Amino acid sequence: MVKVAVTGGSGFIGSHVVDALVEAGHRVSVIDHRVRPQRADVGFEDIDMLDLSSVLAATRGAEVVFHLAAVADVNYAFKYPVYSTALNVMGTANLLEAARLNGIGRVVLASTVWVYNGAPGADPVDEATPFHLDGAGHIYTSTKMTAEMLCHNYGELYQVPFTVLRYGIPYGPRMREALLIPTLLRKALTGQPLTVSGRGEQFRKFVYARDLADAHVLAMAAPAANQTYNLEGSQAVTVLGVAEGIRRIVGDHVAIEFTPARPGDFAGRDVSAAKAASDLGWQTSIDFETGLRRTAEWFCEKWGFPALSRPMERVA
Repeated sequence: MVKVAVTGGSGFIGSHVVDALVEAGHRVSVIDHRVRPQRADVGFEDIDMLDLSSVLAATRGAEVVFHLAAVADVNYAFKYPVYSTALNVMGTANLLEAARLNGIGRVVLASTVWVYNGAPGADPVDEATPFHLDGAGHIYTSTKMTAEMLCHNYGELYQVPFTVLRYGIPYGPRMREALLIPTLLRKALTGQPLTVSGRGEQFRKFVYARDLADAHVLAMAAPAANQTYNLEGSQAVTVLGVAEGIRRIVGDHVAIEFTPARPGDFAGRDVSAAKAASDLGWQTSIDFETGLRRTAEWFCEKWGFPALSRPMERVA
């Protein structure tokens, strides 16, 4: 049993990470601000990541800290760039400083495949692909690049071990309702047309939340120290494909409409997850069709809509 802390552990991905860690037998404490954990059998520290003294106190005694607390909504980051930069960058710096002072054995940073936006060279890209700063394209992307660089700095200068996990586009139960899948699903269930940015050709290798969470447990292994891993789904799905998938679940009566593209949107890259497979033994187990239906069923129950019909599920 390892004593671990999860910043942002009350959120979408964080709560699934907490579930996976508890089920793996670890002692878990959630560090979040104003929002309590999804489960009652874990510790909880209500702190602001911008307050270094509080971060220092909340992480004391932890052997591993998973750092997921951040502005993750790209639309919010676009609207509030200064606060988003403060939380994503200074929040990470505060955590790394706390790790240094508390002698924490590993900091595991939640990053994103958005860091490959504008990267030079042909696809597929992998963990050895360098950042292309001129092509970052979004405040959110730049903050994640910076957070990764801080991890390397603290590793090199202060010998703070780290692991960087670059998430593909996560989805599943508990995801924020402002995200693409819940937004389109609610529109479909309420008879509104599904709006798709641009021509809908942007693609994502969506990764189901529990698959993503399982990778965090595997990343605690010693060989993952000071390494970076892409946690990417196995299927390339366009935004239009998501809308069409929801229409298949809800009904053919659902219309699809196109709107102007969002500024700085990640167009999609073919990102290799081979390193995570070889080093950690990680691979996705839930295919997108099954995961989308499970997600839709969870939201239908939450929102009080009638249950969807249940075709046989399959595992990738």
